[in-house]
Amino acid sequence: MNLLEIQSALRAEQVDGWLFYDHHERDPLAYRVLGFKPPRMVTRRWYYFIPATGEPRKLVHAIESGMLDALPGSKSTYSSWSKQAQALEALLQGCKRVAMQYSPKNNIPYIGLVDAGTIELIRSLGADIASSANLVQFFEARWTEAQLETHLEAGRRVDRVCAAAFAFAGEKLNAGMAVDEFSVMQFILESFAREGLFTDHGPIVAVNANASNPHYEPTAEDHAPIVKGDFLLIDLWAKLANDADSVYYDITWTGSTARVIPGEQVRIFEAVSGARDAAIRRVQTAIEAGQPIHGFEVDDATRGHLRALELDQYFIHRTGHSIGRDVHGAGANMDNLETHDDRRLIPGTCFSIEPGVYLPEFGVRSEVNMYVGADRAIVTGAIQKELVRICG
Repeated sequence: MNLLEIQSALRAEQVDGWLFYDHHERDPLAYRVLGFKPPRMVTRRWYYFIPATGEPRKLVHAIESGMLDALPGSKSTYSSWSKQAQALEALLQGCKRVAMQYSPKNNIPYIGLVDAGTIELIRSLGADIASSANLVQFFEARWTEAQLETHLEAGRRVDRVCAAAFAFAGEKLNAGMAVDEFSVMQFILESFAREGLFTDHGPIVAVNANASNPHYEPTAEDHAPIVKGDFLLIDLWAKLANDADSVYYDITWTGSTARVIPGEQVRIFEAVSGARDAAIRRVQTAIEAGQPIHGFEVDDATRGHLRALELDQYFIHRTGHSIGRDVHGAGANMDNLETHDDRRLIPGTCFSIEPGVYLPEFGVRSEVNMYVGADRAIVTGAIQKELVRICG
């Protein structure tokens, strides 16, 4: 934890301080931002307040009085609920507006981790509560240069695996052998292991109508065969397995096993890839001009492109998500559909661009990752320009 940097950010956000709270380790963001791990199971509530200026203050239960000893600041203890309220009031004395892991109307659920009762308690003590969304992004979602390198290296490996997975399906079909979604999924997971990659779940391997389910995953019991003439979508994500601080790389590619790819599939792919490229241009233009750009504006770019083609009604999810140590990170999402994400894209952060059009017969998604630097934004891996021709 860099206390001076946090306090500088608090003053920039015009809040009197940042109140961290946890019980039973429900708020992983608190531990990441503060840079410590609890020394034992958190069975009682603790509070840690970083004021915009001055020394941090701790409030812990008497039977877990050492819970926050790894952090700087003065300490108070409580045991009864009444003493807790009194000590909290003293902790926040003089504060009119404090940040917490709170999102108005739970608009950004990644941030809305503090329970409603605790919000009520803090408000009853006279403090207005601001969302910590911008603060969390600044301290949790920004990558180090080393993390960017892990992402780029993971990207090179995942891109190889993705190409090999399509080739694996094509070789089986060209040889007249059976192949299905689950066997391609297992090929990808085995390839990840050989490449030194880790994934928490997935990947998605989906043919035809299954590709119109954005979160479809085949299982050993429930999967479809892949035959000639099929449309195939592969969505795969992974990070380096040997680096605890590594970050994810997450892409989606599509292809056809037909000898002549149907015109409708080509049309939809071109619409989706055009929406993807519209978002890429929107981000790059703003960053290179030094202009602020927010998550919802990126979503507007993809959705506007598809709206002009009368396909926006088939685009049923946000344009993209923050990427970090978890595949869905704590930074700004590219979203003006599921939520109105008004967080600004800031240097050192990465996110996906993945518009999709999901028709009853098949679905197309094209996904790339973008990294925002100080004065430019880049796509960090290969960009699909046309549908993969899977069969020879």
